[in-house]
Amino acid sequence: MANKHTAGREQLGEFAPKFAELHDDVLFGDIWAREEELSSRDRSMITVSALIADCFSAYKSGSF
Repeated sequence: MANKHTAGREQLGEFAPKFAELHDDVLFGDIWAREEELSSRDRSMITVSALIADCFSAYKSGSF
C-alpha cells in the first residue's frame, strides 16, 4: 500500500481545505500512485527534468 501524503492538509488545511484535499488526494493519491503506467524511478526522472527545464527557462528570460 502506498504511503499517505498529508503535506497539503498539514500546511494548508485550515487556510485552504479544498486545495489541501486536491493536493493530497488527487495529486498524490490518484496521479502519483499510478504504478502501472510509470515506475517511481521514471516519474522521479520526469519531475527532476521538468524542474530543471523550468529553472533554465526562468534563467534565460531573466526572471531568475
